[in-house]
Amino acid sequence: MTSPLPDKAADTTAEMPWPVRVLSLKISDYVDRMSQLWVEGQVVQFNPRGGMAFLTLRDPDVDMSLSVSVPMNAVNAMPIPLAQGARVVLQAKPTFWTKRGTLQLEARQIRPVGIGDLLARVEILKRTLAAEGVFDAGRKRPIPFLPHRVGLITGRSSAAEKDVVENARRRWPAVVFEIREVAVQGTSAVTEVVEALRELDAMPSVDVIVIARGGGALEELLPFSNEAMIRAVAQARTPVISAIGHDVDQPLLDLVADWRASTPTDAGKKVVPDAAHERALAETARDRIRRALVRRVEAERSGLRALVSRPVMADPVALVRARRQELTALRSRAATRIEGRLHRAADEAEHLRRQVVALSPQSTLERGYAVVQHRDGRIVMDQDDVGVGELLRVRVARGDFGVRPVTAGAEDPPPPTARRSRARTSPASGPDAPTS
Repeated sequence: MTSPLPDKAADTTAEMPWPVRVLSLKISDYVDRMSQLWVEGQVVQFNPRGGMAFLTLRDPDVDMSLSVSVPMNAVNAMPIPLAQGARVVLQAKPTFWTKRGTLQLEARQIRPVGIGDLLARVEILKRTLAAEGVFDAGRKRPIPFLPHRVGLITGRSSAAEKDVVENARRRWPAVVFEIREVAVQGTSAVTEVVEALRELDAMPSVDVIVIARGGGALEELLPFSNEAMIRAVAQARTPVISAIGHDVDQPLLDLVADWRASTPTDAGKKVVPDAAHERALAETARDRIRRALVRRVEAERSGLRALVSRPVMADPVALVRARRQELTALRSRAATRIEGRLHRAADEAEHLRRQVVALSPQSTLERGYAVVQHRDGRIVMDQDDVGVGELLRVRVARGDFGVRPVTAGAEDPPPPTARRSRARTSPASGPDAPTS
């Protein structure tokens, strides 16, 4: 007896799996329980067959699509003919085909998305991104003055590519381009532009990226207001130049790009400098430098001539000669003053010497005077201080000798002749007598 199948997908095992038919029926039951809904997308393929039309509805932002079947009477009721690439909103009921295992939408109504609706959605996206700071001027990067390699994203064999390349090479012939030709309108435009942008942004040799497209209708330029593309440009590390349409065309790419060119031609002029203009600037700067150097050299030469024309330069030793004469005069004057001072000092020394000689005791002794001293060396100042027989020392001009008084000091002194005689005839004798 066969065991029953599990009721729920979580109850299945390797030993008790669901057959494919069961899984298909389960999915079909789940999808059938879904309500009708409104969905928006872009028509990629449109194939009318009898009373039904089959089309592929693609998401305009990502690479996802669904198959849709819609009655032809609903298609014919549209105000404008349905064409490939149109943006539509349709009311549909999801259905799952169990035999093929495919999901399909069965549409009841289909309506085109109006330009007003598209502009309103772009405006809402613009405000959202602005609130996030995606368009802030502070995050924009400067465009390099002379890029080594320029990345260019443009349509296949488009006039925009020609405008950018020719105008850039006309200004700077040596410019090198890394070109990526992609779809710039239609269902694949966003995906291809973003892929090309990321590829060029990953190349270290690319210094700036230009996204260029010619003018067109509003709906043709909608890919350049797509959120996925705007965020990809904001995340790029390489500066990006937007060159979409004309001045009147302002997709959101213009706001997020690091620099907005009014046209692809303007982008070709902006991306590289003008070689002729830069050469003229270099020539002007070189002429200014040359004139400045000539003026400087002439000024230094004039100063040198003025220095050489001075008398001291005409006779270089004149200054030394004058200083030498001054030095000789100073030396002669110094010698004269020193010699005069020496003479005056010698005269003063001689005068002092004579004064000293005149005032010295020896000079007094030379005139016949004598100095009488007691034995202890005291000078006899009073005759009363002399005792009879006291040994006295008499110092004369040439030597000294001892004497003993024979009378007291109070007695009348003998005549000078007698004194001299006694002094000669009664010299001090004994061991204490002084020697001459």
